[in-house]
Amino acid sequence: MSTPVHDDPLSKERSHLAASRSALRAMREDVESLDITDVTANWVNAAVLESQIEQRIKALADLSETPLFFGRLDYLHAPGAEQAEGGEGERFYVGRRHVHDADGDPMVIDWRAPVSQPFYRASKKDPQDVSLRRRFGYTGGDLTAYEDEHLLDPAEAATTSRLLQQEIERPRVGPMRDIVATIQPEQDEIVRAGLAGSVCVQGGPGTGKTAVGLHRVAYLLYAHRERLARTGTLVIGPNRSFLHYIEQVLPALGELTVRQATVDDLVAHVEVRGTDEAATAVVKGDARMAEVLRRALYSHVTPPAEGVVVVRGSRRWRVPVYELEEIVRELLARDIRYGAAREALPQRIAHAVLVQMERAGEAPDDRVQNAVARNAAVKALVKSVWPQVDPAKLVLRLLTDADFLAEHAEGILTEEEQKAVLWAKPARSVKSARWSPADAVLIDEATDLIERTHSLGHVVLDEAQDLSPMQYRAVGRRCTTGSATVLGDLAQGTTPWATRSWAEALGHLGKGEAVVEELTAGFRVPTDVIAYASRLLPHIAPGLTPVASIRENPGFFDIRTAPGGAADVVAACRELLEREGSVGLIAADARVPQLAKALAAAGIGHVGPGEETTHATRLTLVPASLAKGLEYDYVVLDEPRAVVDGEPDERTGLRRLYVALTRAVSGLIVTHATELPPQLT
Repeated sequence: MSTPVHDDPLSKERSHLAASRSALRAMREDVESLDITDVTANWVNAAVLESQIEQRIKALADLSETPLFFGRLDYLHAPGAEQAEGGEGERFYVGRRHVHDADGDPMVIDWRAPVSQPFYRASKKDPQDVSLRRRFGYTGGDLTAYEDEHLLDPAEAATTSRLLQQEIERPRVGPMRDIVATIQPEQDEIVRAGLAGSVCVQGGPGTGKTAVGLHRVAYLLYAHRERLARTGTLVIGPNRSFLHYIEQVLPALGELTVRQATVDDLVAHVEVRGTDEAATAVVKGDARMAEVLRRALYSHVTPPAEGVVVVRGSRRWRVPVYELEEIVRELLARDIRYGAAREALPQRIAHAVLVQMERAGEAPDDRVQNAVARNAAVKALVKSVWPQVDPAKLVLRLLTDADFLAEHAEGILTEEEQKAVLWAKPARSVKSARWSPADAVLIDEATDLIERTHSLGHVVLDEAQDLSPMQYRAVGRRCTTGSATVLGDLAQGTTPWATRSWAEALGHLGKGEAVVEELTAGFRVPTDVIAYASRLLPHIAPGLTPVASIRENPGFFDIRTAPGGAADVVAACRELLEREGSVGLIAADARVPQLAKALAAAGIGHVGPGEETTHATRLTLVPASLAKGLEYDYVVLDEPRAVVDGEPDERTGLRRLYVALTRAVSGLIVTHATELPPQLT
């Protein structure tokens, strides 16, 4: 590990890459050759072990187009050793996963290991005992260049890494890739934050917040693997297209067990077939609905009308009504779930009977108490006092019974708000009801009031700014005993109920103590593009810090009038397809069919968001409503005015336009036949 640099450093590094690939192959072959025939006690253990081995084999896959390591650290001393004169340093290659040779010596160190941290954070001001940091350049999977930074050499000026810039600006086709080779110090601090605390990341377009969130999951799984293996992790995205776009990042880092879902997936207790008007959805998504639901649920609990008599053999034991009332009051005061209290009620009644038995000289045990709790008279009383409630039926009654809603929304919702949520045509049953996405969230809230939702160890919530307070509560239920990483941009909120402040959102999530970090350095969007889009910020998110692009390449940017309509848009797409990389055509949803026909007539193949691009078909036609979170090397944005007009109000429309303007990594062409929104001019 401390061999001096060879006369031909590039050849030396290529040799190490080849040796590392051979070592990884050997590691995989060792796992594949494991024989578990005689090491498991039963078929269940065998199945579990086989699954673990299969996951390990997948994690050790050598992706030919992905370099095993991307950096090298030469330490002045051995890490962890005393910083004494003459101490011998070590050399470590930093990569996506750990690789060791036949003797167990490391060939590549996992980027998440503590010894790798200086690769991201060391500087001339704080070298962290690193004498040299080397970055590697690749073409495909072949090592083609390297670049050295001597952190202890005062004569060497600090400069921006050319290879780092090239990696950031490298054209992309297909799903999102990891940023493990380009993580910046401020990003690394968020990635390596502890598991116990929750973090909220406010980041404008191109600041890498999504990638930071995914790399944080990978880091936490590395640092707390056993705990998270028990409690679980979850990545929540805004839609299926987005999840498909990011789904390869974690597997590329060797993490295969992280579940991905949308909020709609989490609350899928009923089939969603309906939609709500914006005003209705805003009320249903308001946090006040949680109290309406709680009142409606506990209205089912009624005071006992008479005592209960339990017959045991020749003896009759009577629990008087006043004692039953006291038991019910105590259970209500304990603030436990409705279902848990209902299960506790027969046991509390049985306990009262056992007290009488003991006073009479008997010696009942737990079996007697359980038998009394199952007594027909006790079960009948529980059914009348604390009946079972189906959460979907509860919500259905609230949305269809005006009197029932008015009774439990009094002092919470106005009459106008109550009218907004009531269904015009009441459904006959839960199955026939045309539930909306907001209704499903209400049912999830009611379900949690009855029975506690399972909590995970860590949840990553991306594009959080678009969630309603009730949706935040639904996510928060999934991490009550765990932590969360919340990612979003207040300027990109494009729902009528969009987040107004992170403090408010985190309160609804149940993570009011979360630390809010702001990323303002733009790595993805070119300077000219982000500067143009930032003209909208005073109108959509006053006070928010504009993103400052650190890209040396200003990017390609052009605004064109399109008197020829769709033909001019197609021409712009054809022009950009002559360049290397992916191309996105973003348009107002209503204009997508027309543009699809024009592309087909011109013989230009395209796919929709979430579909895989190829080198033969590199154009994606994207409705503006689905553009959030996606990125393309080049973008044609069709008719900005139509994007704004396609939303229910101007602010939401301008926010949608801000999203659409900031999807380009290398270049943007804006085409318009109508006037541009005045906020851009």
